[in-house]
Amino acid sequence: MINPGRGYKNEFRIIAGNWRRRRIRFPEIPGIRPSPDRVRETLFNWLMPHIGGARCLDLFAGSGALGLEALSRGAARVLFIEQEHRSAEALRGHLQALQAGNAEVLQSDALAFLQASPRHAFDIVFMDPPFDSPLLAQAVDLLSRPGWLAVKALVYLEFPVDRVLQLPAAWTLYREGHAGRVGFALARHSAADLPASEKPAIQT
Repeated sequence: MINPGRGYKNEFRIIAGNWRRRRIRFPEIPGIRPSPDRVRETLFNWLMPHIGGARCLDLFAGSGALGLEALSRGAARVLFIEQEHRSAEALRGHLQALQAGNAEVLQSDALAFLQASPRHAFDIVFMDPPFDSPLLAQAVDLLSRPGWLAVKALVYLEFPVDRVLQLPAAWTLYREGHAGRVGFALARHSAADLPASEKPAIQT
């Protein structure tokens, strides 16, 4: 199911920062819909004290709206993970046009990427998979393994508003909201890495 409540145009605007009001177009691919302006504005208000200098991971990057907004607002580096070839190439084109040398696009399945060894610990992770799919639960389970998240890292999640959000043992709910049928939350990795056996998977 395509995430309800999102626009039909294949473009979005960067809300704030160095590229404020810049409009970004993305390929017309089923299921790719950037988070609405209102949701992104709320999210980045939450992230305002944390985004400067942060190392970010944009899983299921799609249009790249979340990672590009993070770069515009001062993130130190963003790694975009996107499986679809046209979307990945469009993202590379945007980064080149914006002269964003502190970002990389990796064309890969997000779950396969998380099954590999982490390059380093991330400070902020964005997870907005196809709406109402099991991918969110699977990705959180993999992300919970040691090495992916810095202590006190923040993880953004989107999910159907009628689902119960259960977080891994080392995570706590930091902020939450909803827009129509879409729930969204920011969780904090609040403790040192626990053994994988002690980290229950998220259930949505």
